[in-house]
Amino acid sequence: MRQLVLFCVAGTLGFVVDAGVVSLLVNGLGCDPYLGRLVSFVCAVVATFAFNRRFTFAATEPQSLSTQFSRYLLAMTGGFVVNYGAYALLVWRVELVREWPVLGVAVGSVLGLVVNFLSSRYWVFRQRAG
Repeated sequence: MRQLVLFCVAGTLGFVVDAGVVSLLVNGLGCDPYLGRLVSFVCAVVATFAFNRRFTFAATEPQSLSTQFSRYLLAMTGGFVVNYGAYALLVWRVELVREWPVLGVAVGSVLGLVVNFLSSRYWVFRQRAG
């Protein structure tokens, strides 16, 4: 339960980074909302990885930073497919989300949470044996 709570804290941090970057790129700089979301997603992955590695899954098998980050990025792809799919669908179909893409980020983030948590817990940050 502690891991899930901390994972949600990391997710909240990731959401703030994701929403802030996509809002800056789309509303502030006029970037395409689909491209802007790809950039904001990568920024959020970096932020959540750092938090999860340090706090949520601190007692895990030792791995190099590059190996663990590579696994994390790959694992987050599953959640991202769900997350980005919901976001893209809402941007395409809902005028309010086109104007305020942060709403699509919120919906996508919630939907991708389960995939991301399970892949993080059982693959990226495996518990140490013992």
